[in-house]
Amino acid sequence: MQHQTPQSRTPATTLGRIIFFTFCFSLLVFGLGLLPAHASPAPAVSDRSTNARQADIQRRGTLYLVRDRQHGHTAYLFGTVHVGQNAFYPLEPQVSAALDRADKLVLEVDIRNAEALQQAFVQYGMYPDDQTIAQHVSTDTLAKLKQALQATGIPYDNVARMKPWMIANLLLIKELELHGYPTDQGIEMYFLSLAKQQNKSVDQLETADYQLSLFDSMAPAQQEAYLRESIAELADGSTLKKSLALLTAWRNADSKAILRSFHEMQNDKSATSSFEKKVLIDERNPGMANKIEVLLRQDKASFVAIGAFHLLGKKGVPALLQQRGYEVQKLY
Repeated sequence: MQHQTPQSRTPATTLGRIIFFTFCFSLLVFGLGLLPAHASPAPAVSDRSTNARQADIQRRGTLYLVRDRQHGHTAYLFGTVHVGQNAFYPLEPQVSAALDRADKLVLEVDIRNAEALQQAFVQYGMYPDDQTIAQHVSTDTLAKLKQALQATGIPYDNVARMKPWMIANLLLIKELELHGYPTDQGIEMYFLSLAKQQNKSVDQLETADYQLSLFDSMAPAQQEAYLRESIAELADGSTLKKSLALLTAWRNADSKAILRSFHEMQNDKSATSSFEKKVLIDERNPGMANKIEVLLRQDKASFVAIGAFHLLGKKGVPALLQQRGYEVQKLY
């Protein structure tokens, strides 16, 4: 089958995907042996008083408090990135205290259901057994892909049956890992470890099936463009530059810098950035707000950890909840 190479586009931003990535995606990739397992230890969750003086622990991310005055219930919303490093932990006292007070930890997806993750991965991210990506992209795209894989040390055979969007995301994960931000030290794993220590229940706002289906909603040509744009950004270094800028902003709880990254994604006119903004962020925010409303009615206190970009802008989750009559306070 002959394929026409997609027209050149402005390189896409990777920022929406850093915020979007659920730890489940990366866990599944490593669990299936598609990338070598990272050797670093999981985030430490020992007694915070023995790790560092509380007054010396730096703020990370961003934190909101939502109150339902009618029921006397609260929800903390903590903005995350879905990668990490041991230097992030322990998190600062305000976040730790919020989680301590909560009856329940709520993540975008509960990553402990490995069977559901694998089913979604196969359904949305893989071609049938008798097909490979070589049959679905142009020869030029395939050549660029093989070069990118070789540069990052990923064997082509490991990803040959993956769809273009899946490989693009895998390349981003690998790039971040190579520069000190492995997914196996992500915020979600840290919170799950604390929840287990504290015997807290864990809930989710979405499912792995839903999240991965969003990527597969792209048409084949759009998926190929998504892959090509990702490869271009990896090659020219802009992926690393943008990623490290956002991660540094999150690490320092620099709200202005996080907002600049958000506006960068909003203003990028590439096909991929449009997908990230409209589908990965804006389309999901109302559903997240709906689920948080249910939490506010049912639970006295909950702690919700979601991608930081979901908390920003007029279409962000805090703004939507405020429009619905809830009291919303940005703590930092």
